[in-house]
Amino acid sequence: MFYKTENQRPAEPLTFQPLCLATHTRPEDYLPSEELVQAVNVALMLGQPLLLTGDAGTGKTQLAYHLAWQLGLKDPLKFETKSDSKAKDLFYWFDALSFFHAGQTRQAVNVNALDFLKFNALGLAILLTKQADEIKDLIPAIPDGIKHDTPRRSVVLIDEVDKAARDFPNDILNEIEQLYFNIPELLGVQKIKAEPTLSPIVILTSNSEKHLPEAFLRRCVYHHIEFPSREKLQAIMEKRLPAMREQLAAHYQQSRVDLEKAIDFFLELRALNLGKPPATAEFLNWLMVLYFLVSDDKNPFQNKDLLINSLSCLIKRHDDLEIAKDKATKFLNSRT
Repeated sequence: MFYKTENQRPAEPLTFQPLCLATHTRPEDYLPSEELVQAVNVALMLGQPLLLTGDAGTGKTQLAYHLAWQLGLKDPLKFETKSDSKAKDLFYWFDALSFFHAGQTRQAVNVNALDFLKFNALGLAILLTKQADEIKDLIPAIPDGIKHDTPRRSVVLIDEVDKAARDFPNDILNEIEQLYFNIPELLGVQKIKAEPTLSPIVILTSNSEKHLPEAFLRRCVYHHIEFPSREKLQAIMEKRLPAMREQLAAHYQQSRVDLEKAIDFFLELRALNLGKPPATAEFLNWLMVLYFLVSDDKNPFQNKDLLINSLSCLIKRHDDLEIAKDKATKFLNSRT
C-alpha cells in the first residue's frame, strides 16, 4: 500500500502509478440496452436532441462517447452546465472585462476582440460543419487541440442541463433547433449557420434535480437509463474485466476475486435504504480496488476489515456508512 499508519518519512519520495479509470470507460466497451438504442435512432431520424435521465453513474455521459465512436466521429464536444449558464455560452465565451481593460491600456486599433473569445461546444460544432476557408478569420478562437481541415459532423454533449436556471432549457432548445448564432462582439461577422447535412447530434443529460419545462420536453426525444439488472451488470462486468485485468496484470497473478459474491454484495447494498445508493461506475471502481486488496492469504469476502475498508468506493455519505458496515458483517456471516 502507498499510505501507511506508521509515521516514518522515506529517504526518497515514493513512486506509484494511480489506477487509470479510463480502462472501464472505453467507448467501445459500452453496452447500451435495446431501448436506449431505439431512442438514439429515433433522435437521429428526427434530428432532435436526445434527453437522458438516470441515476449518476448509470452511463448517461458515456453514451455520447459510445455514439461518437460507433458513428466514426471524433470525441464529443462537451458543455458542462453551471448554475449561471446562459444560452449564448453554448456557442462561445467572451472575456468582456479583459477586453475592456485592454482597450483602456492600448490603442483601440491594436485590440482584436477575437483574442478574447473562445468557442464552446455547440458553436464549435457549427463551425466544424463549414469549409475552412469560410471561417478562416475565426479559426484562432478554436480551442487548442482541435484541428479543422475538412467539414465534419460532431456529437455535442450538454451535461447536467438541470443545473442551470429554469429558463435555460427552453433557451438552449431554440438555439439547438436553429443551429446558428451571431457574435455581436465581433463587428462584421454575419450569422454562422450549420450545414444541414452535417448538423450536430445533441445529447443532453439531466440528474433530475429540477423539473424541466414542458415546452422543452416536447421538443426532445427522451430516455431514462434504468439501473442495470443483475444479468446486465454481469455483462458489463465481463466486458470491462479484460481491460481492468490488463492494467492490473502484475498484481492479478495473485488476485482471485469472487465475482459472484461481489455482485451479490453490491446488489444487497443497493437494496438498503441508503441516501445515496452506489451506481454502476462505483461498482467498477470497487472491483478494481478488490483486485488490489486480494492476495493469497487475504480476501475481502473472508475478511471483514478488508471488505469494510473497500466501502469508501461505494458509500459517499456518512449516514450510510454504519448501515453499510452492518450489511458487510451480516453478508460475511451468512456465507461462512
